[in-house]
Amino acid sequence: MTTTAEQLSATTLLRFATAGSVDDGKSTLVGRLLHDSKSVLTDQLEAVEQVSLSRGQEAPDLALLTDGLRAEREQGITIDVAYRYFATARRRFILADTPGHVQYTRNMVTGASTAELAVVLVDARNGVVEQTRRHAAVAALLRVPHVVLAVNKMDLVDYAETVFAAIAEEFTAYAASLGVPEITAIPISALAGDNVVEPSAHMDWYGGPTVLEHLETVPVSHDLTGCHARFPVQYVIRPQTAEHPDYRGYAGQIAAGVFRVGEAVSVLPSGRTTTITGIDALGESVDIAWAPQSVTLRLADDIDISRGDLIAPAADVPPVTRDVEATVCHVADQPLSVGQRVLLKHTTRTVKAIVKDIPSRLTLDDLSQHPAPGQLVANDIGRVVVRTAEPLALDTYADSRRTGSFLLIDPADGTTLSAGMAGTAFAAGAEPVVADDDAEWDF
Repeated sequence: MTTTAEQLSATTLLRFATAGSVDDGKSTLVGRLLHDSKSVLTDQLEAVEQVSLSRGQEAPDLALLTDGLRAEREQGITIDVAYRYFATARRRFILADTPGHVQYTRNMVTGASTAELAVVLVDARNGVVEQTRRHAAVAALLRVPHVVLAVNKMDLVDYAETVFAAIAEEFTAYAASLGVPEITAIPISALAGDNVVEPSAHMDWYGGPTVLEHLETVPVSHDLTGCHARFPVQYVIRPQTAEHPDYRGYAGQIAAGVFRVGEAVSVLPSGRTTTITGIDALGESVDIAWAPQSVTLRLADDIDISRGDLIAPAADVPPVTRDVEATVCHVADQPLSVGQRVLLKHTTRTVKAIVKDIPSRLTLDDLSQHPAPGQLVANDIGRVVVRTAEPLALDTYADSRRTGSFLLIDPADGTTLSAGMAGTAFAAGAEPVVADDDAEWDF
Protein backbone atom coordinates (compact mmCIF):
# COMPACT_ATOMS: atom_id res chain seq x y z
CA MET A 1 0.00 0.00 0.00
CA THR A 2 1.48 3.34 -1.06
CA THR A 3 1.80 6.13 1.48
CA THR A 4 0.93 9.78 0.91
CA ALA A 5 4.63 10.67 0.84
CA GLU A 6 5.27 8.06 -1.85
CA GLN A 7 2.34 9.35 -3.89
CA LEU A 8 3.59 12.95 -3.69
CA SER A 9 7.14 11.97 -4.60
CA ALA A 10 5.80 10.38 -7.77
CA THR A 11 3.94 13.53 -8.84
CA THR A 12 5.46 16.34 -10.81
CA LEU A 13 6.31 19.75 -9.42
CA LEU A 14 5.00 23.00 -10.91
CA ARG A 15 6.48 26.36 -9.97
CA PHE A 16 4.09 29.17 -10.84
CA ALA A 17 3.70 32.85 -10.08
CA THR A 18 0.63 35.06 -9.83
CA ALA A 19 0.48 38.71 -10.83
CA GLY A 20 -2.24 41.30 -11.20
CA SER A 21 -3.07 44.95 -10.78
CA VAL A 22 -4.13 46.36 -7.43
CA ASP A 23 -7.63 45.25 -6.38
CA ASP A 24 -7.92 42.69 -9.19
CA GLY A 25 -8.48 40.05 -6.51
CA LYS A 26 -5.18 38.20 -6.84
CA SER A 27 -4.75 37.39 -3.16
CA THR A 28 -8.40 36.30 -3.03
CA LEU A 29 -7.74 33.96 -5.97
CA VAL A 30 -4.73 32.43 -4.23
CA GLY A 31 -6.68 32.12 -0.98
CA ARG A 32 -9.60 30.50 -2.81
CA LEU A 33 -7.20 28.12 -4.54
CA LEU A 34 -5.65 27.08 -1.23
CA HIS A 35 -9.00 26.89 0.58
CA ASP A 36 -10.97 24.93 -2.00
CA SER A 37 -8.10 22.51 -2.65
CA LYS A 38 -8.07 21.72 1.10
CA SER A 39 -4.54 23.13 1.49
CA VAL A 40 -5.29 25.36 4.48
CA LEU A 41 -4.71 24.23 8.05
CA THR A 42 -7.62 24.52 10.48
CA ASP A 43 -5.87 27.03 12.75
CA GLN A 44 -4.97 29.18 9.74
CA LEU A 45 -8.58 29.29 8.62
CA GLU A 46 -9.78 30.06 12.15
CA ALA A 47 -7.34 32.98 12.40
CA VAL A 48 -8.59 34.37 9.08
CA GLU A 49 -12.21 34.00 10.22
CA GLN A 50 -11.49 35.90 13.44
CA VAL A 51 -9.78 38.78 11.64
CA SER A 52 -12.61 38.92 9.10
CA LEU A 53 -15.26 39.05 11.83
CA SER A 54 -13.38 41.83 13.63
CA ARG A 55 -13.67 43.85 10.43
CA GLY A 56 -17.38 43.24 10.20
CA GLN A 57 -17.16 40.78 7.31
CA GLU A 58 -19.64 37.92 7.34
CA ALA A 59 -17.53 35.51 5.26
CA PRO A 60 -13.79 34.78 5.71
CA ASP A 61 -11.57 37.10 3.68
CA LEU A 62 -9.47 34.49 1.87
CA ALA A 63 -6.96 37.14 0.76
CA LEU A 64 -5.64 37.13 4.33
CA LEU A 65 -4.28 33.62 3.77
CA THR A 66 -1.50 35.10 1.61
CA ASP A 67 -1.13 38.73 2.69
CA GLY A 68 1.05 37.93 5.69
CA LEU A 69 2.64 41.31 6.36
CA ARG A 70 0.79 43.65 8.70
CA ALA A 71 1.11 46.47 6.16
CA GLU A 72 -0.44 44.21 3.53
CA ARG A 73 -3.43 43.40 5.70
CA GLU A 74 -3.96 47.01 6.73
CA GLN A 75 -3.74 48.35 3.18
CA GLY A 76 -5.38 45.39 1.49
CA ILE A 77 -2.47 45.03 -0.95
CA THR A 78 0.37 42.61 -1.60
CA ILE A 79 3.86 44.04 -1.04
CA ASP A 80 6.32 41.18 -0.66
CA VAL A 81 6.61 37.94 -2.62
CA ALA A 82 4.78 35.27 -0.63
CA TYR A 83 5.72 31.65 -1.32
CA ARG A 84 3.14 28.96 -0.69
CA TYR A 85 3.60 25.21 -0.93
CA PHE A 86 0.64 22.91 -1.51
CA ALA A 87 -0.19 19.69 -3.28
CA THR A 88 -3.04 17.73 -4.81
CA ALA A 89 -3.16 14.07 -5.77
CA ARG A 90 -1.94 14.95 -9.26
CA ARG A 91 0.85 17.50 -8.70
CA ARG A 92 2.92 19.45 -6.17
CA PHE A 93 3.04 23.24 -6.38
CA ILE A 94 5.32 26.08 -5.35
CA LEU A 95 3.38 29.33 -5.68
CA ALA A 96 5.02 32.77 -5.74
CA ASP A 97 2.34 35.37 -5.02
CA THR A 98 3.82 38.62 -6.36
CA PRO A 99 2.75 42.25 -5.83
CA GLY A 100 0.70 44.23 -8.32
CA HIS A 101 1.94 47.78 -7.74
CA VAL A 102 4.20 49.37 -10.35
CA GLN A 103 6.84 50.08 -7.70
CA TYR A 104 7.07 46.37 -6.93
CA THR A 105 7.87 45.22 -10.48
CA ARG A 106 11.21 43.95 -9.17
CA ASN A 107 9.34 41.64 -6.79
CA MET A 108 7.49 40.09 -9.71
CA VAL A 109 10.80 39.50 -11.47
CA THR A 110 12.03 37.69 -8.35
CA GLY A 111 8.93 35.50 -8.12
CA ALA A 112 8.67 34.67 -11.83
CA SER A 113 12.39 34.07 -12.49
CA THR A 114 12.09 30.34 -11.77
CA ALA A 115 8.41 29.88 -12.70
CA GLU A 116 7.20 27.59 -15.46
CA LEU A 117 3.78 29.26 -15.48
CA ALA A 118 2.43 32.72 -14.69
CA VAL A 119 -1.16 33.53 -13.77
CA VAL A 120 -2.00 37.11 -14.80
CA LEU A 121 -5.20 38.41 -13.22
CA VAL A 122 -7.49 40.96 -14.89
CA ASP A 123 -10.57 42.68 -13.47
CA ALA A 124 -13.40 41.94 -15.92
CA ARG A 125 -14.76 45.47 -15.40
CA ASN A 126 -11.47 47.16 -16.34
CA GLY A 127 -10.08 44.80 -18.96
CA VAL A 128 -6.44 44.90 -20.03
CA VAL A 129 -4.73 47.88 -18.36
CA GLU A 130 -1.13 49.15 -18.38
CA GLN A 131 -0.12 46.95 -15.45
CA THR A 132 -1.54 43.90 -17.26
CA ARG A 133 0.69 44.62 -20.24
CA ARG A 134 3.60 45.17 -17.88
CA HIS A 135 3.10 41.75 -16.28
CA ALA A 136 2.83 40.10 -19.69
CA ALA A 137 6.06 41.78 -20.76
CA VAL A 138 7.90 40.63 -17.62
CA ALA A 139 6.69 37.06 -18.20
CA ALA A 140 7.95 37.27 -21.80
CA LEU A 141 11.30 38.72 -20.70
CA LEU A 142 11.79 35.89 -18.22
CA ARG A 143 10.80 33.32 -20.89
CA VAL A 144 7.98 31.87 -18.78
CA PRO A 145 6.66 29.13 -21.09
CA HIS A 146 3.00 29.13 -19.99
CA VAL A 147 0.77 32.13 -19.19
CA VAL A 148 -2.78 31.93 -17.82
CA LEU A 149 -5.07 34.93 -18.18
CA ALA A 150 -7.55 34.76 -15.30
CA VAL A 151 -10.40 37.18 -16.01
CA ASN A 152 -11.69 37.77 -12.48
CA LYS A 153 -14.88 39.27 -11.05
CA MET A 154 -17.05 37.82 -13.80
CA ASP A 155 -19.92 37.94 -11.28
CA LEU A 156 -19.80 41.75 -11.46
CA VAL A 157 -20.34 41.76 -15.25
CA ASP A 158 -23.22 39.25 -15.12
CA TYR A 159 -20.93 36.45 -16.35
CA ALA A 160 -21.09 37.93 -19.85
CA GLU A 161 -19.27 35.86 -22.47
CA THR A 162 -18.74 38.90 -24.72
CA VAL A 163 -16.81 40.72 -21.97
CA PHE A 164 -14.54 37.73 -21.41
CA ALA A 165 -14.00 37.12 -25.13
CA ALA A 166 -12.97 40.74 -25.79
CA ILE A 167 -10.45 40.76 -22.93
CA ALA A 168 -9.05 37.36 -23.89
CA GLU A 169 -8.61 38.40 -27.51
CA GLU A 170 -6.80 41.64 -26.63
CA PHE A 171 -4.45 40.02 -24.11
CA THR A 172 -3.67 36.99 -26.28
CA ALA A 173 -2.74 39.19 -29.23
CA TYR A 174 -0.46 41.34 -27.08
CA ALA A 175 1.26 38.44 -25.28
CA ALA A 176 1.74 36.52 -28.53
CA SER A 177 3.43 39.56 -30.07
CA LEU A 178 5.97 39.38 -27.23
CA GLY A 179 6.72 35.75 -28.02
CA VAL A 180 4.82 34.07 -25.17
CA PRO A 181 4.46 30.51 -26.50
CA GLU A 182 1.22 29.48 -24.77
CA ILE A 183 -1.66 31.56 -23.42
CA THR A 184 -4.77 30.12 -21.73
CA ALA A 185 -7.72 32.37 -20.80
CA ILE A 186 -10.09 31.33 -17.99
CA PRO A 187 -13.15 33.31 -16.74
CA ILE A 188 -13.38 33.20 -12.94
CA SER A 189 -14.85 34.74 -9.83
CA ALA A 190 -12.34 34.27 -7.03
CA LEU A 191 -14.78 35.62 -4.42
CA ALA A 192 -17.57 33.23 -5.43
CA GLY A 193 -15.27 30.35 -6.36
CA ASP A 194 -16.34 30.12 -10.02
CA ASN A 195 -13.88 28.14 -12.16
CA VAL A 196 -11.09 28.31 -9.57
CA VAL A 197 -11.27 24.75 -8.23
CA GLU A 198 -14.86 23.85 -9.07
CA PRO A 199 -16.55 24.50 -12.46
CA SER A 200 -18.92 27.44 -12.52
CA ALA A 201 -22.69 26.93 -12.74
CA HIS A 202 -23.07 30.47 -14.11
CA MET A 203 -20.92 30.18 -17.26
CA ASP A 204 -22.25 27.25 -19.27
CA TRP A 205 -20.78 28.93 -22.37
CA TYR A 206 -17.27 28.14 -21.11
CA GLY A 207 -16.08 24.61 -21.72
CA GLY A 208 -12.43 24.90 -20.70
CA PRO A 209 -10.62 23.84 -17.52
CA THR A 210 -10.77 25.45 -14.11
CA VAL A 211 -7.64 27.18 -12.83
CA LEU A 212 -6.63 24.22 -10.67
CA GLU A 213 -7.38 21.70 -13.42
CA HIS A 214 -5.14 23.62 -15.81
CA LEU A 215 -2.38 23.86 -13.19
CA GLU A 216 -2.61 20.11 -12.65
CA THR A 217 -2.51 19.17 -16.32
CA VAL A 218 -0.32 21.77 -18.07
CA PRO A 219 2.68 19.95 -19.55
CA VAL A 220 5.81 20.85 -17.61
CA SER A 221 9.17 19.40 -18.47
CA HIS A 222 11.89 19.39 -15.83
CA ASP A 223 14.04 17.30 -18.14
CA LEU A 224 17.17 19.36 -18.69
CA THR A 225 19.04 16.46 -20.25
CA GLY A 226 18.30 17.71 -23.76
CA CYS A 227 19.89 21.11 -23.05
CA HIS A 228 23.50 22.14 -23.56
CA ALA A 229 25.51 20.31 -20.88
CA ARG A 230 26.96 22.73 -18.34
CA PHE A 231 28.76 22.06 -15.04
CA PRO A 232 29.80 25.08 -12.95
CA VAL A 233 32.58 24.06 -10.57
CA GLN A 234 31.66 24.84 -6.99
CA TYR A 235 34.47 23.25 -5.02
CA VAL A 236 37.76 21.42 -5.65
CA ILE A 237 38.09 18.26 -3.55
CA ARG A 238 41.70 17.38 -2.78
CA PRO A 239 41.82 15.28 0.44
CA GLN A 240 45.52 14.22 0.19
CA THR A 241 44.98 11.48 2.77
CA ALA A 242 46.60 8.06 3.01
CA GLU A 243 43.41 6.54 1.65
CA HIS A 244 43.10 9.02 -1.22
CA PRO A 245 46.60 10.41 -1.84
CA ASP A 246 46.03 11.42 -5.47
CA TYR A 247 42.30 12.14 -5.52
CA ARG A 248 41.31 15.35 -7.27
CA GLY A 249 37.64 15.97 -7.95
CA TYR A 250 35.53 18.92 -9.01
CA ALA A 251 32.22 19.18 -7.17
CA GLY A 252 29.08 21.06 -8.13
CA GLN A 253 25.55 20.80 -9.45
CA ILE A 254 24.98 20.01 -13.11
CA ALA A 255 23.10 23.04 -14.44
CA ALA A 256 21.90 21.32 -17.61
CA GLY A 257 22.52 18.33 -19.85
CA VAL A 258 24.25 14.99 -19.35
CA PHE A 259 27.86 14.05 -18.61
CA ARG A 260 29.38 10.60 -19.22
CA VAL A 261 32.61 8.88 -18.27
CA GLY A 262 34.98 8.94 -21.24
CA GLU A 263 33.50 12.14 -22.68
CA ALA A 264 35.82 14.86 -23.95
CA VAL A 265 35.18 18.14 -22.15
CA SER A 266 36.54 21.67 -22.16
CA VAL A 267 37.25 23.76 -19.08
CA LEU A 268 36.28 27.38 -19.48
CA PRO A 269 37.38 30.11 -19.63
CA SER A 270 40.86 28.61 -20.17
CA GLY A 271 39.68 26.41 -23.05
CA ARG A 272 41.81 23.41 -21.98
CA THR A 273 40.44 20.06 -23.14
CA THR A 274 40.50 16.80 -21.21
CA THR A 275 38.42 13.65 -20.60
CA ILE A 276 36.09 12.63 -17.77
CA THR A 277 37.63 9.59 -16.09
CA GLY A 278 35.10 9.24 -13.28
CA ILE A 279 31.87 10.58 -11.81
CA ASP A 280 31.11 10.26 -8.11
CA ALA A 281 27.52 10.67 -6.89
CA LEU A 282 26.41 10.09 -3.30
CA GLY A 283 29.66 8.29 -2.48
CA GLU A 284 29.47 5.89 -5.43
CA SER A 285 31.05 5.86 -8.88
CA VAL A 286 28.60 6.14 -11.77
CA ASP A 287 29.00 6.15 -15.55
CA ILE A 288 26.50 8.92 -16.27
CA ALA A 289 25.03 11.93 -14.49
CA TRP A 290 22.47 14.53 -15.47
CA ALA A 291 20.91 17.81 -14.32
CA PRO A 292 20.15 18.74 -11.60
CA GLN A 293 22.30 16.13 -9.82
CA SER A 294 25.12 17.23 -7.53
CA VAL A 295 28.21 15.21 -8.41
CA THR A 296 32.00 15.23 -8.45
CA LEU A 297 33.78 14.95 -11.79
CA ARG A 298 37.28 13.43 -12.06
CA LEU A 299 39.35 14.41 -15.10
CA ALA A 300 42.25 12.78 -16.92
CA ASP A 301 44.59 15.76 -16.75
CA ASP A 302 45.73 17.94 -13.85
CA ILE A 303 44.41 21.24 -15.17
CA ASP A 304 44.31 24.43 -13.15
CA ILE A 305 40.62 24.47 -12.25
CA SER A 306 38.99 26.47 -9.46
CA ARG A 307 35.56 27.56 -8.25
CA GLY A 308 33.73 29.45 -10.99
CA ASP A 309 35.18 27.54 -13.93
CA LEU A 310 32.68 25.88 -16.27
CA ILE A 311 33.01 22.35 -17.64
CA ALA A 312 31.19 21.66 -20.92
CA PRO A 313 31.39 19.07 -23.73
CA ALA A 314 34.32 19.86 -26.01
CA ALA A 315 31.98 19.83 -29.02
CA ASP A 316 29.41 22.16 -27.43
CA VAL A 317 31.01 25.01 -25.53
CA PRO A 318 29.37 28.39 -24.80
CA PRO A 319 31.04 31.56 -26.11
CA VAL A 320 33.66 33.11 -23.84
CA THR A 321 33.51 36.89 -23.63
CA ARG A 322 34.39 39.92 -21.55
CA ASP A 323 31.66 42.05 -23.17
CA VAL A 324 28.24 41.11 -21.81
CA GLU A 325 25.17 42.52 -23.55
CA ALA A 326 22.00 41.85 -21.62
CA THR A 327 18.62 42.98 -20.39
CA VAL A 328 18.54 43.74 -16.68
CA CYS A 329 15.84 44.49 -14.14
CA HIS A 330 17.21 46.92 -11.59
CA VAL A 331 16.13 45.85 -8.11
CA ALA A 332 18.11 48.13 -5.81
CA ASP A 333 17.04 51.52 -4.46
CA GLN A 334 20.36 53.04 -5.52
CA PRO A 335 20.63 53.65 -9.29
CA LEU A 336 22.83 51.79 -11.77
CA SER A 337 24.92 54.27 -13.76
CA VAL A 338 27.26 54.22 -16.74
CA GLY A 339 30.84 53.86 -15.55
CA GLN A 340 29.84 52.22 -12.27
CA ARG A 341 32.09 49.48 -10.90
CA VAL A 342 30.18 46.31 -9.99
CA LEU A 343 30.64 42.61 -9.35
CA LEU A 344 29.05 40.22 -11.82
CA LYS A 345 27.98 36.85 -10.38
CA HIS A 346 27.35 34.12 -12.97
CA THR A 347 26.66 30.60 -11.65
CA THR A 348 29.54 30.01 -9.17
CA ARG A 349 31.84 32.67 -10.68
CA THR A 350 32.06 36.26 -9.45
CA VAL A 351 34.21 38.77 -11.37
CA LYS A 352 34.87 42.50 -11.26
CA ALA A 353 33.12 44.50 -13.97
CA ILE A 354 32.22 47.97 -15.10
CA VAL A 355 28.98 49.21 -16.65
CA LYS A 356 30.21 50.35 -20.05
CA ASP A 357 26.90 51.55 -21.44
CA ILE A 358 23.15 51.63 -20.84
CA PRO A 359 21.88 51.84 -24.43
CA SER A 360 18.19 51.97 -23.59
CA ARG A 361 15.49 51.79 -20.95
CA LEU A 362 12.36 49.80 -21.69
CA THR A 363 8.91 51.24 -21.04
CA LEU A 364 6.78 48.17 -20.39
CA ASP A 365 3.53 50.04 -20.93
CA ASP A 366 4.06 50.32 -24.70
CA LEU A 367 7.43 48.52 -25.13
CA SER A 368 9.03 51.74 -26.35
CA GLN A 369 12.79 52.17 -25.95
CA HIS A 370 14.23 55.33 -24.41
CA PRO A 371 17.81 55.59 -25.68
CA ALA A 372 20.79 56.50 -23.48
CA PRO A 373 18.99 57.05 -20.14
CA GLY A 374 22.34 57.31 -18.35
CA GLN A 375 21.15 55.25 -15.41
CA LEU A 376 18.51 52.77 -14.27
CA VAL A 377 16.54 53.25 -11.06
CA ALA A 378 14.54 50.78 -8.99
CA ASN A 379 12.11 48.68 -11.07
CA ASP A 380 13.59 49.89 -14.38
CA ILE A 381 14.25 47.34 -17.11
CA GLY A 382 16.89 48.22 -19.65
CA ARG A 383 19.69 47.09 -21.91
CA VAL A 384 23.22 47.21 -20.52
CA VAL A 385 26.71 46.52 -21.81
CA VAL A 386 29.06 45.30 -19.11
CA ARG A 387 32.82 44.83 -19.45
CA THR A 388 34.27 42.17 -17.13
CA ALA A 389 37.81 41.99 -15.79
CA GLU A 390 37.96 38.27 -16.58
CA PRO A 391 36.35 36.27 -19.39
CA LEU A 392 33.02 34.53 -18.78
CA ALA A 393 31.51 31.45 -20.41
CA LEU A 394 27.98 32.77 -20.84
CA ASP A 395 25.00 31.25 -22.66
CA THR A 396 22.15 33.42 -23.87
CA TYR A 397 19.11 33.49 -21.59
CA ALA A 398 17.00 32.15 -24.48
CA ASP A 399 19.15 29.00 -24.52
CA SER A 400 19.40 28.53 -20.77
CA ARG A 401 17.67 30.30 -17.90
CA ARG A 402 20.32 28.83 -15.56
CA THR A 403 23.56 29.71 -17.35
CA GLY A 404 22.21 32.74 -19.21
CA SER A 405 21.32 34.71 -16.08
CA PHE A 406 23.52 36.70 -13.73
CA LEU A 407 23.49 39.29 -10.94
CA LEU A 408 25.15 42.67 -10.71
CA ILE A 409 26.32 43.32 -7.15
CA ASP A 410 27.57 46.38 -5.29
CA PRO A 411 31.21 45.59 -4.38
CA ALA A 412 31.05 47.89 -1.35
CA ASP A 413 28.32 46.14 0.64
CA GLY A 414 27.24 43.09 -1.39
CA THR A 415 23.81 44.52 -2.26
CA THR A 416 22.18 42.98 -5.32
CA LEU A 417 21.78 45.77 -7.88
CA SER A 418 20.30 44.12 -10.98
CA ALA A 419 19.14 40.76 -12.28
CA GLY A 420 20.44 40.17 -15.78
CA MET A 421 19.43 38.07 -18.79
CA ALA A 422 22.12 37.70 -21.44
CA GLY A 423 21.25 38.14 -25.10
CA THR A 424 18.13 39.55 -26.75
CA ALA A 425 15.19 40.71 -24.68
CA PHE A 426 12.08 39.10 -26.14
CA ALA A 427 11.55 35.94 -28.15
CA ALA A 428 9.81 38.14 -30.74
CA GLY A 429 9.64 41.85 -31.42
CA ALA A 430 11.99 44.67 -32.25
CA GLU A 431 15.51 44.78 -30.95
CA PRO A 432 16.31 47.54 -28.46
CA VAL A 433 18.20 50.68 -29.44
CA VAL A 434 21.98 50.23 -29.31
CA ALA A 435 24.09 53.24 -28.43
CA ASP A 436 27.45 54.05 -30.01
CA ASP A 437 30.37 52.02 -28.74
CA ASP A 438 32.63 53.64 -26.17
CA ALA A 439 36.25 52.71 -26.72
CA GLU A 440 37.52 53.71 -23.26
CA TRP A 441 37.82 50.96 -20.68
CA ASP A 442 39.11 50.75 -17.15
CA PHE A 443 40.25 47.18 -17.77
